[in-house]
Amino acid sequence: MRHTLACLAAAAALVPCLLSSAVAADWPDPSKPVQIIVPAPGGGGTADTLARVLAEQLHKQLHATVIIESRGGANGNIGVGMAAGAVPDGYKFLFSWAGTLAVNPSLYAKLPFDSQKSFTPVALVADVPNILVVNKSLPVKNLSEFIAFAKANPDKLNYGSTGNGSSMHVAGELFMRETGTRLIHVPYSSPGQATTNLLADDIQAMFQLVPGILGQIKSGKVRALAVMSNQRSPALPDVPTTAELGHPKLMSSTWFAMLAPRNTPEPIVMHMNAALNEVLRDPEVIRKFTEMGATPLGGTPQQLSAHLAAELVKWRTVVSQASIKIQ
Repeated sequence: MRHTLACLAAAAALVPCLLSSAVAADWPDPSKPVQIIVPAPGGGGTADTLARVLAEQLHKQLHATVIIESRGGANGNIGVGMAAGAVPDGYKFLFSWAGTLAVNPSLYAKLPFDSQKSFTPVALVADVPNILVVNKSLPVKNLSEFIAFAKANPDKLNYGSTGNGSSMHVAGELFMRETGTRLIHVPYSSPGQATTNLLADDIQAMFQLVPGILGQIKSGKVRALAVMSNQRSPALPDVPTTAELGHPKLMSSTWFAMLAPRNTPEPIVMHMNAALNEVLRDPEVIRKFTEMGATPLGGTPQQLSAHLAAELVKWRTVVSQASIKIQ
């Protein structure tokens, strides 16, 4: 009797594995589109552009239609919440970034998702560093001069961002914490308006993302002081990093990643992981990412999981010390 029960229990345990394998063997069904939810408005932002490059190449790798579903709003929380509640059948994925996954959990009292519990990691996709840029009229030529000038003029320099809790905002807070400076944060509703005001000297600095300010740097309209990374941006090879300038803790970037709703069958997750890694090795994808200031990443689900855990701790400290809260 015990032997019979043990055999029945073992057989029952195998059922989920067999079902997952069966689902994965037929995935993706060419008649069903694979949908990638991007928690940002469509129309050419960094996330939207990266996602569309991926979708085009994943279509070739998966032999299936891959579509982008843009779901902006609430600092990305609406789209991420939608992805968290999606059916885990392998036909919905989330393409999101550091702000929504690693910073927002410390900013908001309630969220419609848990970055670690609501999703199964697939892979890191790209890294886009923040870059400190200043108005050309500011009497500084490099990072050390800017820090010295800011210390000599506490609460007199304004830096712009795309809103409270945004990547540019928390990068500025990290900068002040690591350098002992005091800057005034000026939030804007769009990066374009912040950049316009930087050029007009209404604000003196920004901790922009490289793609958003690349044109102004190359045309000489703003002065780039340092990329907040441990490696130089391929789009701006002449701009030094904060690490090489003696500030190894002054790192801030928006990394992008692909995740699946929790309980998506593991074979499907691994199939998508393999496809993503293949796409990120493609020379054309590397060229497109590099031209916009993004570094292709890739790797295993476990690497993404560990990276997310570390980032949650890092930004929780920054947000707490800066007393940033969004209700």
